[in-house]
Amino acid sequence: MFRSGSTFAVSAFIMAVDRPLLASRNSSEASNDRDIAEEDALLTGHPTKRSSDGRRPWAFWREVGLFVWAVVATAFVIVLAVFYQKSQDSKHNYKSPSGKRNLIFMVSDGMGPTSLSLTRSFMQFQNGAPWSEQLVIDQHLIGQSRTRSSSSLITDSAAGATAFSCAMKSYNGAISVTPDHEPCGTVLEAAKKAGYMTGLVVTTRITDATPACFAAHVHQRGEEDRIAEQMVGDYPLGRVVDLMFGGGRCHFLPNSADHSCRGDNKDIVELAKNNGFNYIDNRKAFDDLKGGSGLDFPMLGLFAETDIPYEIDRRNETDVYPSLHEMAEVALKALSEATRNSDKGFFLMVEGSRIDHAGHHNDPAAQVHEVLAYDKAMTSVLDFLKHDETEGVMVSTSDHETGGLATARRKPFTRPYHSQYSY
Repeated sequence: MFRSGSTFAVSAFIMAVDRPLLASRNSSEASNDRDIAEEDALLTGHPTKRSSDGRRPWAFWREVGLFVWAVVATAFVIVLAVFYQKSQDSKHNYKSPSGKRNLIFMVSDGMGPTSLSLTRSFMQFQNGAPWSEQLVIDQHLIGQSRTRSSSSLITDSAAGATAFSCAMKSYNGAISVTPDHEPCGTVLEAAKKAGYMTGLVVTTRITDATPACFAAHVHQRGEEDRIAEQMVGDYPLGRVVDLMFGGGRCHFLPNSADHSCRGDNKDIVELAKNNGFNYIDNRKAFDDLKGGSGLDFPMLGLFAETDIPYEIDRRNETDVYPSLHEMAEVALKALSEATRNSDKGFFLMVEGSRIDHAGHHNDPAAQVHEVLAYDKAMTSVLDFLKHDETEGVMVSTSDHETGGLATARRKPFTRPYHSQYSY
């Protein structure tokens, strides 16, 4: 016997038993059954049963149709995008790189963002220019780079230039050798092997770390005597540099000669001449090159015993030392004329070398003028590229920053520190 109030439930149960079990199920219930069947199929590995006549349900073919439509639509969009890009390339006359090329690689050694800020402000003040006036290098600044070496968070010029020349990180002091002291091929050597002419223009010793990394391989940057020998052709690859301008004459003179700094009595100038080099060592001989049109290759020009003086001093000795932009202009013209009838161009490395030294010496006046000299050399390179018949590319970068230069402001007539004591 059922309790009072349950009559309706019992009646509903009897009615349900009298009818076919699935007669009253709605679509959601059927869908649930399909879901359960699919789950069972996934768990057991047995396929779900198809309809009694063996045909797949309409839902299956609808999903296949949607998939095919998506594939066709995607392919159509890709084809449309390709045709649009080709039309844009044709409109703007874009061409794949081919044919003769020149590459000028410029290095502002030891220069960082603060060096540029200080130099820019000095230029504006000196010229009475508005605060918006920019350096030439400002107009080509596109980013920054991470410069650690394999042995230190702070790289030196040797490891930095090895990364530039070999595209490999190495330890501080390495001259185009890997961390396990194996020589690595340089971009200058590759250019020479490919038939290009090559050159190096610097304001330090030509045997200093940055130029050395393009044309020598030694374990430590201090081996400048050996670097000098390799640069003039005492080298497994023979002579790989066609033109060198800079300082460092003392490493090319035998120690029996005045102003030599070699540790032995080898005469590297004589070795260079025996290997075909034309040699000059003073301003008059440089001027006799007639801006490059009177230059005979290969050329070795050493204009100072060690480093060419800072620009702030050199500008008062123009009759003794050529400037960075003058050396760059002569090199560019000479290399351009020498490759005029060749299907190969040239590779030239130009370094604003002594920005680095001014930073190390905490000499902001010298550093500003070194950056200005580099900026002027960049102007010369850009002007050359604009007017030269051969297409060319200039790449300008810095290897690291030196000196910890900081620019700040303080109130006039106050000490840069605060103390209760007088000094």
